[in-house]
Amino acid sequence: MEMNKFAQLVQERIAERLGESYQVTLQEVCKNNCVMLQGLLILSQTKNVSPTIYLKPFWEAYEKGMALETVVDKILQIYWEDTPNKKVNMNFFKHFEKVRDRICYRLIHAGKNAKLLEDIPHIGFLDLAICFFYAYQGRMLGEGSILIHNVHMEMWETSTAELLRLAQENTPRIFPWECNSMEDVVQEILREQKGNLHLSREEQDTFFSGVPMRILSNRKRVQGAACILYPDVLEQLSAQAGGNLYILPSSIHEVILLADGGREEPELLKEMIFDVNRTQVEPEEILSDSLYYYDRTKKCVKIL
Repeated sequence: MEMNKFAQLVQERIAERLGESYQVTLQEVCKNNCVMLQGLLILSQTKNVSPTIYLKPFWEAYEKGMALETVVDKILQIYWEDTPNKKVNMNFFKHFEKVRDRICYRLIHAGKNAKLLEDIPHIGFLDLAICFFYAYQGRMLGEGSILIHNVHMEMWETSTAELLRLAQENTPRIFPWECNSMEDVVQEILREQKGNLHLSREEQDTFFSGVPMRILSNRKRVQGAACILYPDVLEQLSAQAGGNLYILPSSIHEVILLADGGREEPELLKEMIFDVNRTQVEPEEILSDSLYYYDRTKKCVKIL
């Protein structure tokens, strides 16, 4: 079944289940890299905040055999769990003094988001763009982010330079960085996916031999590629590695660091980045196809 037909079918079934006091709509949402995703929005007169539920993973599950009613049950479960049970007062967002301590930054690709960049404050960084968001956290809304647009900056009577100054202070504080070995990251994934499953020491030695890569992200592993902007992070990590660093943009959520030992072949690393982006990373989570390089002497990042 085509995605659009599936989305319409889900919309109709959820509308039937919820009744006339709810409005169930479909909307295409432009995500990172101008990727359009089909979203479902459930509106109620008693609530002013509702999550957009993206239907692609449910469509894929349906295509693999999940019953339609099971899909509907799961979507409604997400709606009930993620939607506040009463209206949320969002007036605080109008006042700069109430949001300034949680303004943060993230990295996106400049070329792939050219249209979006027309509407948001940003700063160019190589082939990327530094943009800003409000990191909300609270009992009613949980954790999430609100992208800052030009209209917000005008409402607050602030500037891009001020947003950057605040984000440089807030982002490392709210999203502390961490850098783990590839081995540690894979072991964590295995534990999450298979309970107590882990690689034996012999398997680890075989699998990770010759893979001296480290993963740099934040502790939440969300929008963690921005950690390369944190003050002194690359300087500290290059000192630990004893040399300059290749930076491979794994996704918007993390980067891979590889110490320059003089044996690496940049062209092969570029090919790996390109292939991984096409086969392993969701289109809306791709950061760049570029290979970056941190020069510890000049304390700067460049594109190779």
